[in-house]
Parts: sequence; structure tokens; C-alpha cells
Amino acid sequence: MDHYDISGNSPQWNFFVKAAFALSIAATTIGIFLIPGDLVVKGYFAISSLFMVFATITMSKTLRDQHESQRVHNKISEARTSKIMNELNV
Repeated sequence: MDHYDISGNSPQWNFFVKAAFALSIAATTIGIFLIPGDLVVKGYFAISSLFMVFATITMSKTLRDQHESQRVHNKISEARTSKIMNELNV
């Protein structure tokens, strides 16, 4: 059976992703508070922004989990196929 290597992200990439996320949240927050308008409008933008962040994180986690489950399923199928082929060749 083949050996599957699971490589992780580099520390630099992890830092970049976290810094970009923090910067985007900060920029959105500053933009909401500096926009001219009523408090109700600013509150609407703030809640909408929080919902968008929540939905994005949830969607990315769900897609990652789906991808990982398919990879595990494929590994199990390959292992079963290899086992059957080895038993038939004996």
C-alpha cells in the first residue's frame, strides 16, 4: 500500500493568514465606526460583518471536513482493494 504524506503549512503561512484575518477585521471595524451615519446603520453593518465572518469560517471548515472525509474514504477503499487483490494473487 502507498504511503500518504500529509504536509502541513509553514509557520510563515500560518502567521500570514492570521495577520491578514486580524487586519481585515480591524479595517472593517474602523471603517464601520468612521462611516458617517446613525448608530442603527453602524450596528447593522457590524452585525452583518460578524455574520459574514462566522459564515465564512463555518463554510471553510465544512468544506475542509468534507474533503478530509473523502480522502479517508478513498484510503479505506484502496486498502480493501489491495487486500482483495493480494488474496487473489496468493
